[in-house]
Amino acid sequence: MEPNTVVWHFEIPATAAEASRLFSVPDFVGDACKTLASRIRGAVAAVTFDDFHKNSNRLICAAVFGFDGEGALRSSLRFAPNGLVISSIDIQSVEPVDQRTRDSLQRSVQLAIEITTNSQEAAARHEAERLEQEARGRLERQKILDQAEAERARKDLLELEALSTAVESTGAAKAEAQSRAEAARIEGEGAVLQAKLKAEATAIETESELQRLAQAREQELRFSKAQADLDVARAEALAAIEVKKFEAVIKSLGASTVRDIAVAGPEMQAKLLQGLGIQSTLITDGSSPINLFTAAGGLLGIMPKPSEA
Repeated sequence: MEPNTVVWHFEIPATAAEASRLFSVPDFVGDACKTLASRIRGAVAAVTFDDFHKNSNRLICAAVFGFDGEGALRSSLRFAPNGLVISSIDIQSVEPVDQRTRDSLQRSVQLAIEITTNSQEAAARHEAERLEQEARGRLERQKILDQAEAERARKDLLELEALSTAVESTGAAKAEAQSRAEAARIEGEGAVLQAKLKAEATAIETESELQRLAQAREQELRFSKAQADLDVARAEALAAIEVKKFEAVIKSLGASTVRDIAVAGPEMQAKLLQGLGIQSTLITDGSSPINLFTAAGGLLGIMPKPSEA
């Protein structure tokens, strides 16, 4: 065994008289090495080679520093004669003195290295297989997740298509209903307008007919009045002519002739009148009242109307 590093120092005494003991041991290094070697040999002899090979650092440190009363590893080793304190030790290498032991150790080390290598290869292979299995598992899981996501997306797409179809159908039905309602409203408004226009036309036609009838009645009344006025004027003119004619006849006959006619019989009166060319005459003594309007009509040869009879 070859120590790589040994950390050591001296405890400085408090008085000058005690300082002389720092140099009381002439070969303190050799004594320290012998002490450490004896302790290490005693500790190594008490364990197996495999145990020592696996836990050499811990065994050597325990052999050098020892344990306290509570079983904890001490932090330093103190040499009381000269105050030398060893606080740390580092093992560089451990080599057996016996050649057979060295060869056995080398074979053991090689076997351990081989076993460790095989173990590491097996562990690496197992780890690679595990990682591969995990990767496959993650891949399969991802495939399942992707399929589930695709199914969800397909489901959402179908729902959206159904919703779109429903919205489209609803929109078409709504548009059709609105168009029908609008057409019915327009038709109703057209019918109302047509009825209104028809009523207005009927009112205008009725008013025009009334005006026409009123004008016709007015013209008819004017015509009837004018005709009546003309008939009255004609009757008055004829009456005046007959009166003048009668006066002329009477004047031409003379009063004596008229007296003879009056006192004569009916046949004689008719003959006299025929001889005189008189178609009708009226002779009265004044004791009987005569309707001069009807008498004038009779004298003129005009028959009275039923309403005037």
